[in-house]
Amino acid sequence: MGGIVALIPARAGSKSIPNKNTMMIAGKPLIHWVIESALKSTIIERVYVATDGKKIRNSVLKISNPKLKVIDRSPETATDTASTELIMIEFANKVDFKHLILLQPTSPLTSTSDIDNALNHYIETKSDSLLSLVRQKRFIWNVQNNHIKPMNYDHFNRPTRQNFSGFYVENGAIYISSRDALLLSGNRISGKLEYIEMDEKTYFELDEIDDIPIIESFLRRREINPIKNIKIFISDVDGVLTDSGMYYSEKGDELKKFNTRDGVAFKMLKKKGILTSIMTSEKTRLVKNRAKKLHIDILCQGVKDKLARLKDISIKYNIKPSEIAFIGDDINDTEVLEFVGLSACPADAIEQNLNIANFICSKKGGEGCVREFADYIIRAKN
Repeated sequence: MGGIVALIPARAGSKSIPNKNTMMIAGKPLIHWVIESALKSTIIERVYVATDGKKIRNSVLKISNPKLKVIDRSPETATDTASTELIMIEFANKVDFKHLILLQPTSPLTSTSDIDNALNHYIETKSDSLLSLVRQKRFIWNVQNNHIKPMNYDHFNRPTRQNFSGFYVENGAIYISSRDALLLSGNRISGKLEYIEMDEKTYFELDEIDDIPIIESFLRRREINPIKNIKIFISDVDGVLTDSGMYYSEKGDELKKFNTRDGVAFKMLKKKGILTSIMTSEKTRLVKNRAKKLHIDILCQGVKDKLARLKDISIKYNIKPSEIAFIGDDINDTEVLEFVGLSACPADAIEQNLNIANFICSKKGGEGCVREFADYIIRAKN
């Protein structure tokens, strides 16, 4: 079929929650959740984010992926009253594609699996368009002329939840259309229409402040299963196990300040059967002694290419990238954070890393961030 692209419209002028597309939700900017899900799809050829906001543009551009492109949207498509169809049609008149999947930043619970399932069904059924629905098992009543009447069940024979098929509602997460159908109808769905059913929790969209804790709870729970598979925990040193400060004795000897709680974290992880490792670009006796005291399984000092060393460890110990947890703070950690299954940063890490990490610690480097990350993993394994 070919020519399948994703469009993610992101307007700067949100009224209900100012700057909501870039606000931090479960450890990363809201818009990053759906972008990352789209980028992982093997069916989508390119992901476009259409925005009128500089802050949104800058946030999205921190995701390094050749499939991702940020484009401008006209002021007419970004007003409070503008329909989503306006930006879709504007996009269709500018970009060459055959099929378009519309994804929404306010639906961060949309997974890669949801996207691929929708696209595969759309392709297999040779549809003109498709939308995502969720099933809800609620009893609906209608009021007419001050009289109420059940719409989807017999109240004299009230069904149990198990025997009630419920009804479908749009969750606003996924819409797919051919370019021809979109331009002919002027609507996101038209012609031969199909649907996919998504998990009931994807009904929640981030439109109001009260939606935030609900969605964050679901997102954090979604991350737990990968955490349970972690087999090795790797930590950077300066800026993570230390505060990045350079301390010297009167004799000129270099000193480092480590946090006792971080030391305990390694012992806790080892008790859970997780290998422990320290990886640093420097080579000092201080770190060697610290690693020996903590009984670290794998000490890697003087590492100039952390990603290459990590891949060597992965092969030697037969550990998949998805089974690796890594915490780092600076530019030489970025590639590793993108590669591993579970990544983390201290609160004072560089902004680039804060935008790609799965978990952002509330504590700074040298102040117990490693313990915080370890506790997060251990809780998931219990």
